Amino acid sequence: MKILHKTPALRDAVLSSLRDVPFPSDAADAPANLLARCPAAAETPLVSQPELAQTRGVASLHIKDERGRMGLGSFKALGAAYVIACDAEAGQAKGTSYFTASAGNHGLSVAAGAQAFGARAVIYLAETVPTAFAARLEALGAEVRWRGAIYEDSMEAAAKDAEAEGAVLLSDSSWDGYLERPHRLMEGYLVLMQEAVAQLPEPPTHIFLQAGVGGLACACAAYARKVWGSGPRIIIVEPDVAPALKASMEAGHSVVAPGPASAMGRLDCKEPSLIALNGLARDADDFMVISEAEGQAGADIAKRIGMPSTPSGAAGLAGMLVADVGLNAASRVLLVLSEGPE
Repeated sequence: MKILHKTPALRDAVLSSLRDVPFPSDAADAPANLLARCPAAAETPLVSQPELAQTRGVASLHIKDERGRMGLGSFKALGAAYVIACDAEAGQAKGTSYFTASAGNHGLSVAAGAQAFGARAVIYLAETVPTAFAARLEALGAEVRWRGAIYEDSMEAAAKDAEAEGAVLLSDSSWDGYLERPHRLMEGYLVLMQEAVAQLPEPPTHIFLQAGVGGLACACAAYARKVWGSGPRIIIVEPDVAPALKASMEAGHSVVAPGPASAMGRLDCKEPSLIALNGLARDADDFMVISEAEGQAGADIAKRIGMPSTPSGAAGLAGMLVADVGLNAASRVLLVLSEGPE
């Protein structure tokens, strides 16, 4: 485990480098109202874990359990499907082709949204993605195209082909010239934090949020700051072989952080979303990376407490177990268990 404590100088450098990039939305009511019309939409549980809290020496531990979200097994169900639902309201979804790359559950959300609204989904996968995941996408009616060795390769191929074939690119990341759709997509993720705020008996003092490109983390952090202000300490957790956000914060601008493949596959993204980096430079307090062994330990603990997940889904839990961020007997911790087991 390594950790970067944000300083005003680091914050200001990143914000200055991204002055033309929007901050993430904190307006949760719009996606909540639209998604409530979906028959599969339902609030996910907030689970108290007093035994694990006692083991870690904190007052309370609550885990927002996204494993059953809309039957897709991940918080990602709130993102792309919300964007496609917005297009459908505007009469623009039916017959539209949506192209994207996915390191995991984002592709399921695109596929499910396309299926629900009479659109076409084409999902690009890198060779590191399990073949079983491709089968899940195809079961939802998506076309799967294998491209490249890593997520960034498959994303480049998706963007190139979308332009050539007249399709809509629907990425869960953002970069220069591609900001509008990912901004709306991240707005969908606000729903889970809005639910958690209503479910918690009292505000948390510490929030651990795992990050790949950073969409989930930035949305949750933005809403937490809207509701609780500067109160909670917000800690971002990444694999140490894909420290896109931490490395960018250290550099003072967005960077690519290459490394080998991680078992935390859904977090194995080497370049941050610019919207997410902008939001987290403003809203997060700490940026930490965990080893492969630490990530697996988080998944092992999740299984032991009856909430089986993956090293990606339990990375926030893994971070809590090892982080030196002032946890004590008065601390109230909030985590997100972002996906179910493979």
